[in-house]
Formats: sequence, structure tokens, C-alpha cells
Amino acid sequence: MTNLLIKLFVKDSKNTSDPAVRKRYGYLGAFTGIVLNILLFLGKLIAGILSGGISVIADAFNNLSDAGSSIMTFVGFKMAGMPADSEHPYGHGRMEYVSGIIISFIIMMMGFELGKSSVEKIFSPEKSEFSILAVSVLGASLLVKLWMALFNTKLGRKIDSATMKAAAADSLSDCISTSVVIICMFIQLFSGFELDSYAGIIVALFILYTGFNTFKESLTPLLGAKPKKELVEEIENTVMNYDGIVGVHDLMVHDYGVGRMVISLHAEISSKTDIMLAHELIDLIEDDLREKYRCSVTIHMDPVVVDDEKADEVKKVVLDIIKNIDNSLTIHDFRITDGVSRINVIFDLVTPFGFRYKDGELALMIKNAIAEKDGRLNAVITVERSMCSIMLFNAQSHKALCVYFKLT
Repeated sequence: MTNLLIKLFVKDSKNTSDPAVRKRYGYLGAFTGIVLNILLFLGKLIAGILSGGISVIADAFNNLSDAGSSIMTFVGFKMAGMPADSEHPYGHGRMEYVSGIIISFIIMMMGFELGKSSVEKIFSPEKSEFSILAVSVLGASLLVKLWMALFNTKLGRKIDSATMKAAAADSLSDCISTSVVIICMFIQLFSGFELDSYAGIIVALFILYTGFNTFKESLTPLLGAKPKKELVEEIENTVMNYDGIVGVHDLMVHDYGVGRMVISLHAEISSKTDIMLAHELIDLIEDDLREKYRCSVTIHMDPVVVDDEKADEVKKVVLDIIKNIDNSLTIHDFRITDGVSRINVIFDLVTPFGFRYKDGELALMIKNAIAEKDGRLNAVITVERSMCSIMLFNAQSHKALCVYFKLT
């Protein structure tokens, strides 16, 4: 069914990197959610009124909130697809995340109101009757919601959408809450215990939990979440596959919505390379990344000294020192400058977040250790943060190079 709907309503469905195709996926998910959730709301509301079950009515309004969420999903994808303008030069892609936050508040507000009504009914109970109609409607709802969870999961994976994945999680939590209501109805039928109000509270808690998770999933990319590891590796491999590139560091990826990425990085090139050839190489790489990821790209060229025995010897000393402190530490932009009475050893030191030593303390520790190896060596260290730090083997230079990725 899902593949049929995609085939009917999503033109050029395989080209998921295209914002227009992504928008069509969003529309499909939103309209499907609106129609099915409104039908479920009406069916449960009628069954709840006829049976007098507050938990059934609570589950009905849960579906109504889901319909509202689907409407906000539609609005979010529509606004996210708007082109860039003078006030928003990077487009409106983040509106998808904003819509997710609005959806989360709608869900949590509905959960709070339903929880309040259920608590009130505990203290002012009303007799509810077991209803075959209510059980039948809830059973059908369970199957529909299970399909919607699978449907939204598939759409979310295809376009990598936090909003669609949140909708899938919401549908799955609905399956759980509806199951709780059905179980409580049968327990009440065979035992005589009045559990309707308590089931309503459980449903409300599920709604609140789903709303909180939706809020968290939508807020993270707005705050500046780190890119996926796979994306980082793809970008790095694309750059390193060009002959003449010795290393990569300071890779930064800014997310303004899918298809609206901004990438910047430093590419290391041998200092012996002709400046015009180096500039042409950087242009080629920028064009490649721009075409591959539909993004804006800026690459800073860093000239580095290669095949310098003295620099390699000092670098090995520095690497041995920092690896004795912690294997997670890496360096880049390494160079040495000879002075009259000392040799300046200049490099950037990359540390993970939450490292056990403070920046100044760590830099001083390494500076002193380097000086102990050779009194002429004076370390000039700049400490930076890293989300990902790996060792690369560069085929051109036949050396292990430490490559630093600073991500936002």
C-alpha cells in the first residue's frame, strides 16, 4: 500500500535529495494522517459517548490531536519548500523543525487536558458500560495506527525527516495506549473493577511522553546537532580522493534544512604546489561537493610542508606525547619555525568535549613534555573542540595523517 501511494502521489520519488520531491513526500504523509485520524476520532468519539467510557473518548481526542499534528506537518513542509529571499538567504528549510515543535506542544496540551479529565472522573466516577461497538472501533483503530506507524517510518527513512519519524513514533504510542484501553475494558468486564478513569490517565501519559519526544527531536537540529557520521565520512572521502590533497580539518556543516546545507573546511596542500594549480583544485572540489550535496561550499587552502625530515621527526615526538596522555587527542596545522635560540613548534590540539583536563592545563602539560625532550623546542598550542577525530592514511604522501572534523 505504501509503495502504491508513493507511486501515485510522489513524482520522481527516488530523487529524495530534491527539496521538491521531499515536499511531496511530506504532503503525502500529512494528508494521509489528516484523513485517517479524523475518521478514527469520529468513530471513537461516537463509541465513547454511547458506552460512557472516558478512556475511549480520551483516545478519540488523542486522534484529533494527531490530525492537528498532521495539519502542522503539511504547513511545515509547505513553508520549508519556499525559496530563499532577501531576508532568508538560506531558504526556509528549518520551518519543518519549527512545525515539529508546534506539534509537540499541541500533543502535550491535549495530554494534559485528558489527564486532568481522567483524574476528575476518579473522584466523581460515572458508570461506564462494556460496549462491543467500542471494542470493535478500538480494534480497527489499532490496526490502522499500526499501518500508519509503518507508513510514516518508511517515509521518514526515505527523506530522513525527523517530523515523519516523530509521526511514526506517535502512531506507535497510539497503538500502545489503545491496547491499554481495550485491556482495561475486558478486565472491567470480567472482574467488575472500574478501570476506565485509570486507563484514561495511562493514555494521557502516553500522549505527554510522545509530545516530549517530538519536542526533543525537533529542537535538536534547530540548536545545531552534529551531522551524521556517514555524511562526514562521505565529505571527507570526496575531498581526500583528489590528487594533491594532503589532509582535511576544520570541517563544519551547518544545517538549514535538507537541501540547504552550508559546508566549510580546510584542505591541506603541499606548499610546493603552484598557487594557480592549487586554486583550480580547490574550485574543482567545491563544484563537486556543491553538485553532490546541493549545498553552499567554502574551502580554505592550507599550505603544509611535506617530506621535511626535521618537521616529521619533531611531529613524531609531539604525537607520542599526546597519545601517552589520551588516544582521543589529535593535532593539525603542524609546522615548525627556526629561531635564533629556539624552535617554535606550532599546532592546533583537538580535544573531545568534557575532556578531563582544562585547556590551559593540558596545553601546559604538553608544552613542558615537549621541552623536556629537547630544550630548544617551544610549543605554541591552540586548543580546539572536536566531535569526531580519526586517523587517515594518505595514499599520496604514504603517511598517517591526523584529520580533525569540527562539527556544528
